[in-house]
Amino acid sequence: MDTWVIVLIVIAVVVVLALIALAVSRRSGAAQARKREQAREHLQEAHVRQARADQTQALAEEEAARARREKAEAEERAATAERQARERVAQAHDERSTAEELRAKAEKLAPGLGDGHSGHQRVDQVRTEQVGPDAVRTEHVRTEQVPADQPLRRDEPGGGATRR
Repeated sequence: MDTWVIVLIVIAVVVVLALIALAVSRRSGAAQARKREQAREHLQEAHVRQARADQTQALAEEEAARARREKAEAEERAATAERQARERVAQAHDERSTAEELRAKAEKLAPGLGDGHSGHQRVDQVRTEQVGPDAVRTEHVRTEQVPADQPLRRDEPGGGATRR
């Protein structure tokens, strides 16, 4: 073989290798561009999700604050209702004491006059109970003054234990 053929083959091989190297570098450049674009998309998605998470957290904190405020208001209303109920109980107790004093004075002035008041009701106790966040139930427990010879139930002829 002649020298010029060998030189031509070597040049052809070098050109082919240069073309291969150029193609590979373009491919890797395109791959890097795709990777950069994908990284930008990931960063953009991360920012969107971060903003959404911040908004959700702010809403949750706002709801928690509102719930705490409503709870405090309900507790305040319950405390006010309990205080008012205690005041009413104290007032009823004072009224009852005054009534007993007046009854005692009446008995001193006219003995036996107070016997005709059987069946008179009086409040013995007032109970209050919290039944909801905004509701208080007040229960008046009453006793009835009944003469000893009168049956406790009007449909029963006498005292004692009876079965039905």
